Amino acid sequence: MTDRYVLVAVGWPYATGSLHLGHIAGAYLPPDIFARYHRMAGSKVLMVSGSDVHGTPITVKADEEGVTPREIVDRYHPRFLKYWDRLGINFDLFTTTGTDNHKRVAQGFFLKLLENGYLYRHTTSQFFDEEQQRFLPDRYVEGTCPHCGSTHARGDQCDNCGRTLDPHELVDPRSKLSGSTPVERETEHYYWKLSAFQGPLLDWLRSREDWRPHVVNFAIGMVKDGLHDRSFTRDLDWGIPLPVDDLGPGKSIYVWWEAVMGYFSAPQEWAELQGTPDAWKDWWTNPEAETYYFIGKDNIPFHAVYWPALLMGHGGLNLPTNVPGNQYVTFGGSKASKSRGVGRSLDWYLEHFEPDALRYAIAALLPEHNDTDLSDDEIARRVNEELVATWGNLVNRVMSMTNKHFEGKIPAPGELDDTD
Repeated sequence: MTDRYVLVAVGWPYATGSLHLGHIAGAYLPPDIFARYHRMAGSKVLMVSGSDVHGTPITVKADEEGVTPREIVDRYHPRFLKYWDRLGINFDLFTTTGTDNHKRVAQGFFLKLLENGYLYRHTTSQFFDEEQQRFLPDRYVEGTCPHCGSTHARGDQCDNCGRTLDPHELVDPRSKLSGSTPVERETEHYYWKLSAFQGPLLDWLRSREDWRPHVVNFAIGMVKDGLHDRSFTRDLDWGIPLPVDDLGPGKSIYVWWEAVMGYFSAPQEWAELQGTPDAWKDWWTNPEAETYYFIGKDNIPFHAVYWPALLMGHGGLNLPTNVPGNQYVTFGGSKASKSRGVGRSLDWYLEHFEPDALRYAIAALLPEHNDTDLSDDEIARRVNEELVATWGNLVNRVMSMTNKHFEGKIPAPGELDDTD
C-alpha cells in the first residue's frame, strides 16, 4: 500500500486585527478536525497556512493609525499563533507572506506564467486621489455594489453578495483616504489571460461531483458569466516586487494572486525547515496526493476559480481535490466581519469558555451547508446540556462503576466473537 499524502491548505487571514468566532467556525477548526482524522488514519498530512501581510487592508489600517504596515503585521501575527496554541489547532507551519521564501516562490510563479504566455503588458485607467496624490487600489475605493446595491462595497469585493469587483464597477466611488471622488489616470500593468482558462475551468468544475453544491455551483456560475483578463500587478510599494523592471518602480504583484501562492510556498518553507528541501513535491507534484482547501464562502472565487486557473497556467502542479468552503457565521442575523466589527472577538470567548469546550460547541454548529447564527446562549447550552450533562454524566457513571465493581481497573477484554 502506497503512502497517502494529504495537503490541508487553510485560508490565510489578514494580519489586521483579532479573529472572531466566525473565523474559527468557518475556516480554522474544520481543517484541524480533518487533519487529526487523517493523521490518526496514517496519512502523511501537511497542514499549512499563514498571515497574509500584503493585503490592502493592512496598508489601509497602517494609514489610519499613522504607523508602518510592518508594525501592523508584527502586532497581529504573534496573536494568531497564540490563538492556535490556545485552541489546539495544530499547523505543521503557520508562516507569513512576508518571508524571503514566499518572495522567491511568488516571483518564480510570475516568471513561469510570463514564460508560458499568460501575462502581458497593458495600459489602463486607475482611480487616483488628487488630494492625497496617490493611486487607489482595491480597498482604497468604496462605493455601491452594482450587483446587489450594498452601499458598503469595496473596490475588490462586496461582502454582502460575495461578488468580486473591479473598483471601476462601483457606483458612486469614493476614496477611502479622503472621502473625495477619485479621478482616472493611466498606468501600465501586467495583465493575466484569465479568459484563456474559461473552457478548461468549466470542464474541470463540472467534473467535481463530490464538492459541496453551494461551492461548485457558485464557481460554475461565475465562470459561465464570463472570465475576463485581470490586472496582475498594482501600484503599491508594500508587496512582492516584480521580478522584472520594465514597468518602472512602485509596482508589486497583486495580493489576490500572490497570497494564494502561499499554499505553494509554505510547503517549500516547511521542507527546508525539516532539512529535506524536496519533500514538498510529495504533496504538489505527486499525482496521487490530495489537496483540500478550507475557507469561508467569501473566498470561493479565489480557491475554486482563480487559484486553479493559476495552477493550470503554471503547469505540473496538482489541482484542488476539494474546496470545502463553509457558509457564513452570523451574529444576530448579521455576517461576522472583522473589518466591520460584527461578532465578539475570539479573546472574549477564550476568557469565558475552556478551549476544548469551545471547540465542541463550535464543532456542533459548523456552517457546512447553511449560514449558522451563533449566540452565547446556544454555545453555553451545548456545553452545559450536551458536554457536561450528557457526556460528562456518562463518563462519571462509567468511572464510578469501574471503581465499584472492577477495583478501578479496566477489565481485560475476552476473545472477540462475530458480534464484536
